[in-house]
Amino acid sequence: MSELVIEGLRARVGGQEILKGVDLAMASGEVHAVMGPNGSGKSTLAHALVGRPGLEVLGGSARLDGVELLDLPTWERARAGLFLAMQYPTEVPGVALRDLLRASVSTSDNADEIGSLMRAEAQRIGFDEKFLERPLNVDLSGGEKKRNETLQLGVLRPRFAILDELDSGLDFDALRLVGARVEAATEEDSVGVLAITHYSRLFEQLRPDTVHVFAGGRIQQTGGAELAQELEDTGYERWSDSPPPTTSGSKLGEDPFADPFADPFA
Repeated sequence: MSELVIEGLRARVGGQEILKGVDLAMASGEVHAVMGPNGSGKSTLAHALVGRPGLEVLGGSARLDGVELLDLPTWERARAGLFLAMQYPTEVPGVALRDLLRASVSTSDNADEIGSLMRAEAQRIGFDEKFLERPLNVDLSGGEKKRNETLQLGVLRPRFAILDELDSGLDFDALRLVGARVEAATEEDSVGVLAITHYSRLFEQLRPDTVHVFAGGRIQQTGGAELAQELEDTGYERWSDSPPPTTSGSKLGEDPFADPFADPFA
């Protein structure tokens, strides 16, 4: 069994402290939901774990099976078993999805089966196979990009997957397929999932074991699956007085990695 342990994680971006002491521990096959208001630092947490450039870690630890991730470059964190389904998937002209995944698994037992694996995953989530040969995410809709991220998760089979608002941009049918595929990954491959979202609808297929309320740059409350529905019903007003990250040249409490076009009332 694998374990991801985050202790006292603090980070800032551009002089603005966003993460103010995050503690979280999860094991293989578990689904942990992170829910909270816009600007609370949820996306910054995801990018701190994978090592996004421009983000400065101020303190704390993030260990995957005892290996300190914060000491590693991004590619070594991925090789250790960490995967990020990005909120804004990057377009990479000139690099086909097939070539990206073939390079990613070049040293694994799956390298010779990459074509059949990709086709099988595409079928599971209703992703048109024509996209497998196209440059990564180029000319794809928002929903197609999120299916693309899910396909990569299915092929790569990481130890832990961070889903940064994977549900955004998906219609109900696509969300059902994607949610079911991620849930299957927790059962078939014991993938641990850290799902960042605003809405409990993701959890109609992907069943959370633990729900964390994230506000003011840290986890404010932890509970069971029922907490996700409670948050959707009541909102985050009770945490509106949580100390927000300090600001330097930006809006108070703004998360630099959050959606700049997000609904402020979501």
